[in-house]
Amino acid sequence: MTVLVTSPPNSPGAPPHRHSGPAYGYVIKGAINFELEGEPARVVRAGEAFWEGGGDQIHYQDGNHLADEESAFVVTMFCAPGQPMLTVVSPEELEARRDRRAPQS
Repeated sequence: MTVLVTSPPNSPGAPPHRHSGPAYGYVIKGAINFELEGEPARVVRAGEAFWEGGGDQIHYQDGNHLADEESAFVVTMFCAPGQPMLTVVSPEELEARRDRRAPQS
């Protein structure tokens, strides 16, 4: 599945989630906050790409980094057969796995 995701200024994006298969994307406008479990948060800007392996890894952030303009990215996601494309992670699981999240600055 390939989708265009647009985020208004200051949008937090999707809640923490995981994908059943790999996903890759390309920021076409603005900048997004991007954070995967075990990796430090970073900003991905227009013209840059991102990748996540999917499976068990939690995707913590994909919100708009900008306070005054819209950001947008195109993402292609591969779904494992019979599995949902995106699963929101429960607060209990986030707490249980908090030691796997990179320190926040």
